[in-house]
Amino acid sequence: MTAAARDVAEEFLRTAMVRGDLPPGHRLVESELAELIGVNRSSVRSAIDVLIADGLVERIPNKGARVRIVSVDEAVAMTECRLVLEGLLARKAAELVTVEEADRLREQLHAMGEAVEAGDLPKYSELISQLHGLVRDAACHPVASGLVDRLQAQVVRHQFQLSLRPGRPRVSLRELTAVVDAITARDPDRAEAASAAHFRSVIAALSEPTRRPGGHA
Repeated sequence: MTAAARDVAEEFLRTAMVRGDLPPGHRLVESELAELIGVNRSSVRSAIDVLIADGLVERIPNKGARVRIVSVDEAVAMTECRLVLEGLLARKAAELVTVEEADRLREQLHAMGEAVEAGDLPKYSELISQLHGLVRDAACHPVASGLVDRLQAQVVRHQFQLSLRPGRPRVSLRELTAVVDAITARDPDRAEAASAAHFRSVIAALSEPTRRPGGHA
């Protein structure tokens, strides 16, 4: 097994889970995945171990590994935790952002707007994750960043599905524009408030189907 092969397998599995190709509860058969991805079984096994540590996969005694089922309620609870942590990161980013980092944030926001206008929602979802990563980089707070990374990994499928809802991308783009504007203006209070407002909106959107009979995330 090489680190490169393991990384290829891990990226393949993460993407497949986010897009629903490997849905929650799906059994992960190492031999089948190795053949599909084009790597050996030990690389797949190592990638699965990484995903278990991230909370995306679980091993069931006598049944092997499967994609972990994250309920809507659990996704909401994790996002509530992220609300606090992301607010802290937005505040720190506004305090510490460099000129180069501010430019990258604006460029990312522009790319997100183009993806929305083009109707490329999978790309938009990916760009959102990258934007949060840029904010974390600017914040220089490894503890909060590490906690957010773990939480985000477990709810990314729900967030991907959320980005596909009609009208939702424009709402989130408007909210995230407010976050970036506050950070690049070096206004910590406004940045924290804008971040909190965005994640409250995410929580409300995630929770909405639970109020509808037969609704699903």
